Amino acid sequence: MRRTLTALSDLLAVLVFAFIGRMNHAEGLSIEGVFSTTWPFAIGAAIGWALAYLFAHMRADHGFDYDFRPERLIPDGALVWIGAVAIGMTLRHLFHQGVALSFVIVATIVLGAFLLGWRAIRVLLVRRSVLTV
Repeated sequence: MRRTLTALSDLLAVLVFAFIGRMNHAEGLSIEGVFSTTWPFAIGAAIGWALAYLFAHMRADHGFDYDFRPERLIPDGALVWIGAVAIGMTLRHLFHQGVALSFVIVATIVLGAFLLGWRAIRVLLVRRSVLTV
């Protein structure tokens, strides 16, 4: 259940990023338009998830006792963020969707704030609840 909520939170973060970007550039909010902006970054985030999963296995001593927790800020959240930006921009380039330097910078910052931000808030809330118990 925890992984499902984490995956949905990441997808929501990417959707909000696409939605805000399309609104700011008056590109329209049709389902097709939001999807065309979202899919490269969603695929990238999914690949980041796969990298985080593999990294958890590599950290494990015997390959069976791994600690894959995608809700963690580091390294899992960082790998999801890097995947979303790097793979997302690569896919946008391959499908001729545009990757201007200013867009790469803004996407890196905003996706970082969204994908890492909710994880950071979660860490603070968990620490706070542990201290009050």
